[in-house]
Amino acid sequence: MPSVVFQKIFTELSTLFSEIDEASLAPFIQALQRGRRLFFYGAGRSGLAVKMAAMRFMHLGLEAHAVGDVTCPAIGEGDVLLVASGSGRTPGILSAAQQAQAVGAAVLAIVADARSPLADYAQQQIVLHAAVKDAHQRTVSVQYAGSLFEQATVLLLDALFHLLWKMSAQPAEVLWARHANME
Repeated sequence: MPSVVFQKIFTELSTLFSEIDEASLAPFIQALQRGRRLFFYGAGRSGLAVKMAAMRFMHLGLEAHAVGDVTCPAIGEGDVLLVASGSGRTPGILSAAQQAQAVGAAVLAIVADARSPLADYAQQQIVLHAAVKDAHQRTVSVQYAGSLFEQATVLLLDALFHLLWKMSAQPAEVLWARHANME
């Protein structure tokens, strides 16, 4: 029985990633490389996904911050705000995107709805064709709420990290030296 569930989830993720517009990845990566500092923000489980990514980007030697952490500085011109919101309508995410845009920061969005209000603020977006958390009809996913979007966000950001790592040519030992040593 568990293997059937695993297979369904794997198939959904595989289908979703096969539908990503790969042309949308290059400008996203370029914006991350050009950013003076990187700020990551999401709500709920999407927030957990972007916090995981912030840690990995810090391992690359980039200045990365999770919005909402008490040590997060003010965002400014030349910075990048990467947000993940399935609906693209979460009020706190929209407010952060508006603030980032107002101070001259670039906004990168990971969304499930390409026509969401968040698109108005994003210079670049990657659309993950997944159900949003309040879509109960289960046409895209058999999983509960926004699970497919959240899983895909984790994997997408890990893939972007991996691409940037390979481009940086840093050996794993260099990244490991930046790993937390007070756990």
